[in-house]
Amino acid sequence: MPETKFTLKRKRIRAYLLSLQADRGKKEGLGEDFYEKGLVYIQMRLPVEKITQEFENSLKETIGKKIIRAKIREGNADDLENVKEVYNRSWLTSNTPFRPITFKSLKTIYDDPDTVFLIAKVHGVDAGFVILDYEGENNQYGVIAGLGILPRFQRKGLGTVLGMASWDYFKKVGVEELRCEVYKDNIASTSFIRDLGFEEYGVPKVYKLEDFDLEGD
Repeated sequence: MPETKFTLKRKRIRAYLLSLQADRGKKEGLGEDFYEKGLVYIQMRLPVEKITQEFENSLKETIGKKIIRAKIREGNADDLENVKEVYNRSWLTSNTPFRPITFKSLKTIYDDPDTVFLIAKVHGVDAGFVILDYEGENNQYGVIAGLGILPRFQRKGLGTVLGMASWDYFKKVGVEELRCEVYKDNIASTSFIRDLGFEEYGVPKVYKLEDFDLEGD
């Protein structure tokens, strides 16, 4: 089956956010399993109807105990250099295959008309970001395509702040459901996303080396 414009777009974002290459995979210690079995990602979703006021209040109370203040803004092209730095520093602490992202790669993601960057500033510092996108023929599914937080602001509730900002944004544009993918061995991220109310659905997706090859797209 030929790839649609949508699947090519998802492939491009995935490739830029993970940026795996054969030699890099070896350096990251992925071993032969990566080439034979690929990388396994768990599919997670949260219907907007389940985001009740009571649940939001509970999360806000949790946030209030962990982090003082975070100002959320929608990013523009001038923010991409900061986003690049946050991304590259934040993923060094994650249990997920990683290669530093470039400004050019981020600009390509940013230039897609359906993609939105939300940035969290804490104590005058751009401390975290989330990249939002859409799935479905009618953009009915809101996708958290990427999230990064500077190491010194991790485990302080900032991820929850960005999660709430994401669904506030998506609710305003009328999506039915929030979705994301989590690398199966990234236990901390999986636990965090569950705490936001997401549940697993469907079967895990397996991405192989060729899925990150953008030649010919």
